[in-house]
Amino acid sequence: MRIAVIDDERPARSELKHQLWELLKDAQIDEGESGAQALEMAGEVCYDLFFLDINLGDINGTVLVNALKNMQPAMKIVFVTAYSEYAVKAFELEVEDYIMKPFDKKRLEKMLKKCKITKKAEKGTDSVRRIAINTEGKTIFKEVGDIVYIETYNRGCMIHTVENDYFEGKTIGEFEKKLGDMGFFRSQKSFLVNLNKVKELFLWKNNSFAIKMEGYEKEILPVGREKIKVLRQLLGG
Repeated sequence: MRIAVIDDERPARSELKHQLWELLKDAQIDEGESGAQALEMAGEVCYDLFFLDINLGDINGTVLVNALKNMQPAMKIVFVTAYSEYAVKAFELEVEDYIMKPFDKKRLEKMLKKCKITKKAEKGTDSVRRIAINTEGKTIFKEVGDIVYIETYNRGCMIHTVENDYFEGKTIGEFEKKLGDMGFFRSQKSFLVNLNKVKELFLWKNNSFAIKMEGYEKEILPVGREKIKVLRQLLGG
């Protein structure tokens, strides 16, 4: 269960997260404080439930709804507001529900049942995650599983996917931090690989090791000597 809580007031975010964890103990809850951050999060991760404060500092929540729905049609959106007059607006925009501040646990539980989100959902598999790639003046959204490997290139990184290659001016360390818990491994200082796409691990020159990746069999990716033991364990070898 992946949930987003977007509110420009930290105490409100904390209280909502606390109550949600009491009802959905194993839920993974991300938080943001602005409309811009809401769009960035929705572009990178698939959410089951998205709590959206209407009165954000930069973009009104009612304006964000259509963009969020286009990005993730299956995501359930719930307005968070301190003003009851927004109830009508919530239904006009066809969001799942709305909850009032200060939060009431019984109302929150009722809302979760309305959205058909119960504790049984905690046993489900993680939602497919996506990553936003900023390249050539535009933002491309790719499923993380489609990334084969990432390598340092010039002053940024080249992202190799099952379809195309994309350049982004972020360091490989930034990508490692973002993708490290999604099945990616830093096989060498210049390479971050998708473990599910490793096709071959073999002995290379000077008694070192290298790997080949699915769809990129002509490319030889060296493995750091200090990484080989861990890599073997991760690959089950």
